[in-house]
Amino acid sequence: MPRSGHERPRQTLAVHAEWQTGNRPCQNPTVQRESERSRPRRFETPGEARFLTFSCFQRKPLLDPEWARDLFAEHLALTRDRLGFRLYAWVAMPEHVHLLLDPDLAVAKVPRILSALKGRASTKALERIRQTEGRAPAHFWQPGKGYDRNIHSDREFHEKLDYIEENPVRRGLVARPEEYLWSSAGCPFLGRDRW
Repeated sequence: MPRSGHERPRQTLAVHAEWQTGNRPCQNPTVQRESERSRPRRFETPGEARFLTFSCFQRKPLLDPEWARDLFAEHLALTRDRLGFRLYAWVAMPEHVHLLLDPDLAVAKVPRILSALKGRASTKALERIRQTEGRAPAHFWQPGKGYDRNIHSDREFHEKLDYIEENPVRRGLVARPEEYLWSSAGCPFLGRDRW
């Protein structure tokens, strides 16, 4: 049977299947590189804080309306309570979010936390956009992992905390961090957990 240009040769598929199941190391460097590229680069280390950033779909300012940032803050509080992570700093900017947190790995790892947080918030936000504007974008959040960095020192921790809380000041949205209500510096109901 003739093959189309989109099918992989049977030998490549067999090697790939063996490598995926762990039966033997992959001898095909192309398949190995493809698989390594698709693996998330998250390191779940107990007691290490994580600096996370994720963006709205196509970096659109979908969090610009106050109701959208309020909704995000409410869902962040609910997700923290449900999944038990420590939240050291956060900010919801018009088109992206920064979080500094420490997951309780016995309860939930970072992918589960992000899935719960982003899923809940996006469903409600897209529903509201459809109701008010008649149509909504295909997604609320940009697909992908976003930025994820393990924090290894007190100096780096405080650097990231300041970076997060100063973000609205650097953008000219407020004069002082505590004036921005959608961050750990200014939110009346969702502040910082202690380090």
